[in-house]
Amino acid sequence: MKKFNFRKVLDGLTAASPVGSSGGGSGSGAGGSVHPGGTAGAAGTPREEIQETLTSDYFQICKTVRHGFPYLPTALAFDPVQKILAIGTRTGAIRILGRPGVDCYCQHESGAAVLQLQFLINEGALVSACADDALHLWNLRQKRPAILHSLKFNRERITYCHLPFQSKWLYVGTERGNTHIVNIESFILSGYVIMWNKAIELSTKTHPGPVVHLSDSPRDEGKLLIGYENGTIVFWDLRSKRADLRAYYDEAIHSVAWHHEGKQFMCSHSDGSLTLWNLKSPNRPFQTTIPHGKVQRDGKKPESCKPILKVEYKTCKNSEPFVVFSGGLSYDKPCRRPSLTIMHGKAITVLEMDHPIVDFLTLCETPYPNEFQEPYAVVVLLEKDLIVVDLTQTNFPIFENPYPIDIHESPVTCTEYFADCPPDLIPVLYSVGAKHKKQGYSNKEWPISGGAWNLGAQTYPEIIITGHADGSVKFWDASAITLQMLYKLKTSKVFEKQKVGEGKTTAEIVEEDPFAVQMMYWCPESRIFCVAGVSAYVIVYRFSKHEVNTEIASLEVRLQSEVEDIITPEPETNPPFPDASSQLPSLKSLSGSTNTVACEGTMKDSIPCLSVKARPVRMPPGYQADLVIQLVWVDGEPPQQITSLAVNSAYGLVAFGNCNGLAVVDFMQKTVLLSMGTLDLYGSSDPYQRQPRSPRKSRQFAADNFCMRGLSNFYPDLTKRIRTSYQNHVNGHCTSPTSQSCGSGKRLSSADVSRANRRGPGRPPFRKAQSAACMEISLPVTTEENRENSFSRSRSSSVSSIDRDSKEAITALFFMESFARKNDSAVSSCLWVGTGLGMVIILSLNLPASDDLRHSEPVVVSPSGTVLTLKGAVLTFACLDCMGTLTHQPYEVWRDPHSADDGDKTRKRKLVMHSPSSSQDMGDHQFAVICSEKQAKVFSLPSQTCLYVHNITETSFLLRADVVTLCNSVCLACFCANGHIMTLSLPSLRPLLDMNYLPVTDMRIARTFCFTNEGQALYLSSPTEIQRLTYSQEMCDNLQDMLGDLFTPVETPEAQNRGFLKGLFGGSGQAFDREELFGEATAGKASRSLAQHIPGSGGIEGVRGAAGGVIGDLTRARIALDERGQKLGELDERTASMMASAEAFSKHAHEVMLKYKDKKWYQF
Repeated sequence: MKKFNFRKVLDGLTAASPVGSSGGGSGSGAGGSVHPGGTAGAAGTPREEIQETLTSDYFQICKTVRHGFPYLPTALAFDPVQKILAIGTRTGAIRILGRPGVDCYCQHESGAAVLQLQFLINEGALVSACADDALHLWNLRQKRPAILHSLKFNRERITYCHLPFQSKWLYVGTERGNTHIVNIESFILSGYVIMWNKAIELSTKTHPGPVVHLSDSPRDEGKLLIGYENGTIVFWDLRSKRADLRAYYDEAIHSVAWHHEGKQFMCSHSDGSLTLWNLKSPNRPFQTTIPHGKVQRDGKKPESCKPILKVEYKTCKNSEPFVVFSGGLSYDKPCRRPSLTIMHGKAITVLEMDHPIVDFLTLCETPYPNEFQEPYAVVVLLEKDLIVVDLTQTNFPIFENPYPIDIHESPVTCTEYFADCPPDLIPVLYSVGAKHKKQGYSNKEWPISGGAWNLGAQTYPEIIITGHADGSVKFWDASAITLQMLYKLKTSKVFEKQKVGEGKTTAEIVEEDPFAVQMMYWCPESRIFCVAGVSAYVIVYRFSKHEVNTEIASLEVRLQSEVEDIITPEPETNPPFPDASSQLPSLKSLSGSTNTVACEGTMKDSIPCLSVKARPVRMPPGYQADLVIQLVWVDGEPPQQITSLAVNSAYGLVAFGNCNGLAVVDFMQKTVLLSMGTLDLYGSSDPYQRQPRSPRKSRQFAADNFCMRGLSNFYPDLTKRIRTSYQNHVNGHCTSPTSQSCGSGKRLSSADVSRANRRGPGRPPFRKAQSAACMEISLPVTTEENRENSFSRSRSSSVSSIDRDSKEAITALFFMESFARKNDSAVSSCLWVGTGLGMVIILSLNLPASDDLRHSEPVVVSPSGTVLTLKGAVLTFACLDCMGTLTHQPYEVWRDPHSADDGDKTRKRKLVMHSPSSSQDMGDHQFAVICSEKQAKVFSLPSQTCLYVHNITETSFLLRADVVTLCNSVCLACFCANGHIMTLSLPSLRPLLDMNYLPVTDMRIARTFCFTNEGQALYLSSPTEIQRLTYSQEMCDNLQDMLGDLFTPVETPEAQNRGFLKGLFGGSGQAFDREELFGEATAGKASRSLAQHIPGSGGIEGVRGAAGGVIGDLTRARIALDERGQKLGELDERTASMMASAEAFSKHAHEVMLKYKDKKWYQF
């Protein structure tokens, strides 16, 4: 044992003591307490030995990129020159998409729904109209778009906007029926207004309704077509300020579309009809059709259909025009899916969609409205999908979508994130995943191809794994802030599908989504993958490049907490590690018995929740099921859902736990090594003297019903009832150790509890598997206090942890080469077990001495007698070597289990037991890092001295904690329920970062947040989107280089030459000076009370971040210079205009002078 001076150790520890962490926001009360702990002989480690390189300068938080389908979409726009697409949402977000890799997310501060989007075509700008009656101009010429101007309407509600191509005047229709005009450059309202009462005929007695359509004539820009909701159409002459013509129809108008020649237009109506109008005869439509209406036998008008919400009328030079519309289906088919109809000549094609249609756009070859449009594709925005249809092929195939918008194909239930993983994994996963891709897509290139994107400096491989409610698992390539699907695994395929009416040999505990993935564990080096499902099962997968046809091995495990009515402190009642075969229940379990279900008069026992396929199963290349482990019903008690999971390929073991206890399974020999209640794990080392008491039903309800708590978002009274029962307890209302508070508020004795435990036949206890899209926190904690009331911050420290619940959940598991006991001189194989009461139990694993005997000799699991304690439920473990370097868990180097060159002989396994930097000759001790929901501790092993402790929070609790690497060093990253993201140095636990960044507004965030190496993290920001963020200063600095460019310099295509005769006879196409008509000089100023101009922050983007420094000064100077140059440019234009005007005046005056030069006065 190394000799040292204890005083020196104490000095070193004191020097490392953190100076009270910023506890105001995170509630980290005793944030800097350091306990040297142990005796003088303890193997403490002086602070000077570990050179910690990380400082607070290495950390900064910012969002990087958002993946997935925009949640609750409302609007769609496309720039036909830049070829970028914009989608607005109900939450005020805008997603701008270009070529794969170009994906930008921006958010309106107001959060108001986006009503409409309009690109300034090929100008690098976008106008958004929101439900709060505000217009915003976005600058897209920067990688992170920002608002340049906003205009807030005060007295009128915006209903429709139209921006003509190459115009700087935006037409805005309102709910009152008025049309206003906004200058896009200055975002100031023109004094020119088209009032509804001037637009309609004076004899009309009713209001025409809101403006539902605005468009200028392709033939004459000086004519504006205004569509009103009640069926009135007005063709307004902007120059003469009067209506050229008016048309009326009996049915409400939903949309209007022009023929490119400007002589005809088409309207869609609420009765499912399309009307075609000619400007020369506006009295009635010259053609009316109800495309999906049944033709009546007696020649009457076809019967009405559902409204046609939008129609587009696009012409082709060499074929019939395309008429594309949504809706309009017959009422007699109520179950028919939403559809898009394409009419091309006499052919009518109906494309049925999986989700309701929000909007669609026809993509055309030209941006000019007065040319043949030549449509080539239709972009269809659905409520939960984005589809692009190829119009150039007769069968209208869809394009293969390159964006990761199918994350939510089934609701996401859990996520894992791996940065800097082995580089060969991504191509291998892609190769097995590519074989399952769908066929029948269009062979054309994806038409939304705008923007520019490069790899940037970040090159390490990243993989995101998502688990879903239908049992599927998706692997995604997340390198270089992109996302691409690699491989999809369907875990439900190992189970039989339960047919309706069959006699059940299983007993489900969930009605919907019984295969939902609850937890995942992946070892990238060995490619072992493990999932825990909501129906209390664990599946171990091995990766193979070869197809195999084999039976699936399965095991059944009895894991039930056998708690007597009186728990005595004598160790004899809990014999240490009884044989697994003796785990049969001898007593009726009281804890967890609220879930008991009687079925057909018999008690369920030894029945799994699902049935594994017994026949040989064909397994394609990729992940193949090696073993299925199922928990079974015990004495009518359903198995409880799994709360922790760990696998180790070197040991060949999988461990999992729930609120009843722990199970350890040898997946190489397919045997159960350990299955026992948590209390039995302590043996004689139980630190608590458990007093006689009865279990409390309210606690059991909370512990046993992980899924049911997910419903509390929809049933707040349930949450209120649970919280009230807890409040009653901490306020002293429930004082009797034998009384029990329940949901209804009445008390039951323990005898009543046993009677209440048995319910009659009824619904299964878990009604629906939780999806991360709608779930409450299912924290790995046993007590309802931590789960529910940490949010209300009404916790009571007077309630001792052992008095909360007799059921102690297993919340964290960790396989490691470590010192199991105080006197160990060498590391050995261990399993670290963390519980919901903050206890850490170390189990010794006795593996066969040689690898040749691994398949024949048993593995022995035994208690080490070591028990460590923390405050709050244990969340994570890690191990550092004596130099402070993170020690990797032992693993087996991957080899294909079904490789053809194996023959009959079994190849020897290649094991990596230590990281190169942490071999045994590097020192005689190591550091164990343990983090709970309340505090973090660092222990020196084998002395088990607590070197450092940091109380992270007093008033809240951690949702996630991970030990991660950053800049070739290591730190502890934490996410707190109050929204704080924190990092702590290791091993000294100095606070490096504490920022109140992400309020847990939705439990989805709590369930899906995870950290990974290199300063990256992610969470599910909505049911359909993954938000990635970084807490690395270096990545924040380099983010601009990694993001794609939305705007690229592209020349606007030239307008077609109209030809002499067409220009002479085919309509004006005459020049129309909007500036002269709408400018302040002619139209005057608009009323100030009508709309308020709000300058945006887009012009000074980046100044805030650099404010106060030289960079800030330079940035401000550059922007001021740009603005000065812009003003000088405007002044130059005005000067030139004045000079031209002066010359014209001079010329005119000279002509007048010449005309009257020689005339006498009487000749005038």
